[in-house]
Amino acid sequence: MTDLGSFDLVIVGGGVNGAGIARDAQGRGLSTLLVEKDDLAQGTSSRSGKLVHGGLRYLEYYEFRLVREALIEREVLLAAAPHIIWPMRFVLPHSPEQRPAWVIRTGLFLYDHLGGRKVLPPTRSIDLRRDPEGAPIRKAYSRGFEYSDCWVDDARLVVLNALDANARGGRVMTRTPLVSARRDSGGWAVALGGGAKARARALVNAGGPWVGDVLSAAGANSSKNVRLVKGSHIVTRKFWPGEQAYLLQNADKRVIFVNPYAGDLALIGTTDIPFSGRAEDVAIDEDEIGYLLGVLDRYFVDAPKRGDVLHSFSGVRPLFDDAADSASAVTRDYVFDLDAPSGAAPLLSIFGGKITTYRRLAEQALDKLKPFLPHMTASWTDKASLPGGDLGAPSFDAFVAALRRRRPWLPEALALGYARRYGSRVDAMLSDAASVADLGRAFGGDLFEREARFLAEREWARTAEDVLERRTKAYLHMSADERAAFEAWFAAARIAT
Repeated sequence: MTDLGSFDLVIVGGGVNGAGIARDAQGRGLSTLLVEKDDLAQGTSSRSGKLVHGGLRYLEYYEFRLVREALIEREVLLAAAPHIIWPMRFVLPHSPEQRPAWVIRTGLFLYDHLGGRKVLPPTRSIDLRRDPEGAPIRKAYSRGFEYSDCWVDDARLVVLNALDANARGGRVMTRTPLVSARRDSGGWAVALGGGAKARARALVNAGGPWVGDVLSAAGANSSKNVRLVKGSHIVTRKFWPGEQAYLLQNADKRVIFVNPYAGDLALIGTTDIPFSGRAEDVAIDEDEIGYLLGVLDRYFVDAPKRGDVLHSFSGVRPLFDDAADSASAVTRDYVFDLDAPSGAAPLLSIFGGKITTYRRLAEQALDKLKPFLPHMTASWTDKASLPGGDLGAPSFDAFVAALRRRRPWLPEALALGYARRYGSRVDAMLSDAASVADLGRAFGGDLFEREARFLAEREWARTAEDVLERRTKAYLHMSADERAAFEAWFAAARIAT
């Protein structure tokens, strides 16, 4: 059995919450071990709507504290990672059957002001009959509103947090499930997959949909529960001009996002369906596809049809069970459960949460543990860049222009993709490459051998899927044959990690 040694914190779960806590804790002077049973972000955190946003519709449920916190975090995260997070404008065609115009205006006024917006532009009213954003919209809708939120590469956000934790001395282990954890007089004795063991002064359960499994492995229970809700998205070709996204109100009072995605594609979602199966088995069904296409057809003149759906994905959101009547009404807030009977080693379990507020969640989680780890230093992540986020340029566009001046042989699309994924780390990935030929074998989807090796060696990519679906999204622009060829190459390459 491999003895990994002793840590202040063992964190179970390599989604955004677990990675965020590992990063924050390591920067506060704690020793951390982050373990994940699959790949980083393989579950919920790579299957989101890919937005850093306040949650406009949560205002209807009087979630003012959550919305305010999320709006503040939106600009904190934009400053920390401008390569993977960027502003996006959303057009909301007004449908009076769902919500009166004054309700929309009031909500957008609050949205503009609750979080002390400083960087993003404010809301404006638009005439869908005259403004270009209304060109693809059916003539039945004449009035609209446009507001700001941010896009995020969700899976890369998780990886960047893990990278920062690792760079600060933390240990990250993927494909390493928790087998058991037991308290003894010295803290927690933790047994892991692969015959590894470790000790910890405190245990953090960031298992997301598997939070109950982690509790069971630790011989613990909680009065709190998660409510599993399935959210599904479809991907089509982009079917409207311009860079704006759309937010569509449906007859059931839900809203659907229609976002530009990966160049020439569109990401459409999400559904909200109660889910009771194994989180590993989640998948979209035809009713969900029909639901999303139906909303598009209601608003767009040339809406996609079933044959236009290129890809789809589903995720299970582990929402805190607040006994709400419907899945859409369940709070997106997060709740902690601290189990430390009679001063025993603490177990902190996390219920709920969303990508936008993960950094604040991490801060508050560590504040809960401070009485047990008094040598912990103060919080720090609100002013710190994530890896690659220190662009050293006045804007992302200026950073890309400087990259192309340094490496004029890089095609424009490739330079943009590399800048987005790696930011200021791009030269570490490109290293001594002086031509496209130096990038090695081309697999399609702008994926080259050099990048694949970098991801395996530096970012815990262990399978072809890790590279194609989470680290790069290259699969969106690859044929089935190209993907199969890459999978065969990756398996045969046996890249050292």
